[in-house]
Amino acid sequence: MNDQTVRLERITKDYGTVDMPDTLNLDVAAKEKVTSEPMVRFENVAKRYGTLTVLDKLNLDIARNEKVSIIGPSGSGKTTVLRMLMTLERINEGVIWVDGEPLTHMQKNGQMVTASDRHLRRVRGKIGMVFQHFNLFPHMTALQNCMEAPVSVLGLSKQEAETRAAELLDMVGLGDKKCHFPIQLSGGQKQRVAIARALAMRPKVMLFDEVTSALDPELVGEVLNVIRKLGAEHDLTMLMVTHQMGFAKEFSDRVCFFYGGKIAEQGPPDQLFSDPQNERTRQFLSAVLEAG
Repeated sequence: MNDQTVRLERITKDYGTVDMPDTLNLDVAAKEKVTSEPMVRFENVAKRYGTLTVLDKLNLDIARNEKVSIIGPSGSGKTTVLRMLMTLERINEGVIWVDGEPLTHMQKNGQMVTASDRHLRRVRGKIGMVFQHFNLFPHMTALQNCMEAPVSVLGLSKQEAETRAAELLDMVGLGDKKCHFPIQLSGGQKQRVAIARALAMRPKVMLFDEVTSALDPELVGEVLNVIRKLGAEHDLTMLMVTHQMGFAKEFSDRVCFFYGGKIAEQGPPDQLFSDPQNERTRQFLSAVLEAG
């Protein structure tokens, strides 16, 4: 198996092979309906590992362009939410909707059936994810890392992909590092390349899973600044699992506190952080603040 085949298999695992959607002729009423629907919906979603319930009948709507932070103790189901959106975890019950379409199911003859591979790849192609660890190809430059999936998955020409990748690296403040290999970059720079790489796939939804947890404290700010810029300048729905409470309060439209596989409390950040109503939320925030 050659290097190109290995790269393609890895990219396909992360992104799927994205089929271009069929041309849709929507009337005004249909367009308004699409716009009013949440970008992401979890409908009675459950996830279990044997007898351990990780998510318990989760119901969650995320509006278009909404910025939502998920906080909570380890093991509360936070990262599982993101992994199920990326189809990295199997759903045991319920339905996840993305941009008005079921993710792992499809409607056929009035019934919900398991989605075809084509449907799954197309809907999943609307989602980008940035992981705790950067997962960059070590033998590729920053520019090449951002070009690979658009060429292999979206079918862009190398020239188109290079132009797009260079623009995104400029946007995250790494235009002068585009010819650098990952080993030549700091942790914060690698994470910014990972963000640019996810954006190169033109997602409608961006997921961030503890993207600063592997960084030295002095590098956290540069990554959070990029996320701030994304939120301010781009029409993206953003869902972020984080332990950065200050950033969650400042950045988010809504904060969800998870406990025991459920949303124990949610609301505007000012309200949730200043006057939490749930005792578990109060205990968690108190412990986080004491830990510094």
